[in-house]
Amino acid sequence: MCVTCGCSDDGEIKITNLETDEAEHNHTHTLPDGTIITHSHGHDTHIKAPQIHAKIHNTTISLEQDILAKNNLLAAQNRGWFKGRNILALNLMSSPGAGKTTLLTQTINDLKNQLSISVIEGDQETANDAKKIKETGSKVIQINTGTGCHLDASMIDRGLQQLNPPLNSVVMIENVGNLVCPALFDLGEQAKVVILSVTEGEDKPIKYPHIFRASDVMIITKIDLLPYVNFDVQKCIVYAVEVNPKIQIFQVSATTGVGLDNWYKWVSESLLSKC
Repeated sequence: MCVTCGCSDDGEIKITNLETDEAEHNHTHTLPDGTIITHSHGHDTHIKAPQIHAKIHNTTISLEQDILAKNNLLAAQNRGWFKGRNILALNLMSSPGAGKTTLLTQTINDLKNQLSISVIEGDQETANDAKKIKETGSKVIQINTGTGCHLDASMIDRGLQQLNPPLNSVVMIENVGNLVCPALFDLGEQAKVVILSVTEGEDKPIKYPHIFRASDVMIITKIDLLPYVNFDVQKCIVYAVEVNPKIQIFQVSATTGVGLDNWYKWVSESLLSKC
């Protein structure tokens, strides 16, 4: 059990490069005293795995217990990596089914002639969403977190090594569907983007305030469905601004294209501001 957010850590993390179909596996163990150790099995780590396992079970390794502090250190390193390459990194967060992948694929298709966009795709299992991203022609890395409910800075670091995004580009990080834990973990991104669909309740900003308070942008998706659902857009906006007065808000439909131009303008200007 994760001491920070409560999700299970006794699982396997898998990072897959859809271009080469090579996968790196990461195992996390919780020891009897509650401390946590994570290690990888990949093409450059499998030789050391037996020694690592032996040390784990003999509890002779010095372990890092402050998960968030360690994550923040790695996130700062990721942020410096992005800055040195003039890469705009965006952390996309939402509930499952809010439309992150649909918005992402439409964004890539509409901007592919203007911006180079690479993707780190986070899900507990399957590479289904990463395959959809790959169909756009974008570079994509799939991270499967197993029983984990969020991405962290270490996963992003390892994913970037395989993704190798070009200079002066955009990296979209699609986090695991969850409105709680992703807000706690800095990935090194320049901005957090929380996505809320009209098929959810307009009170999500006040029910899950931390993720909206931590975000720079809120995107209300699926607005083409407004005639068919009971969702008060203005009340949702009021709630969001109440939680975070500085949050920027876009209303879009990835299906009809309504409102996407404003989102695209923000992405393009955010990248230019780094130049």
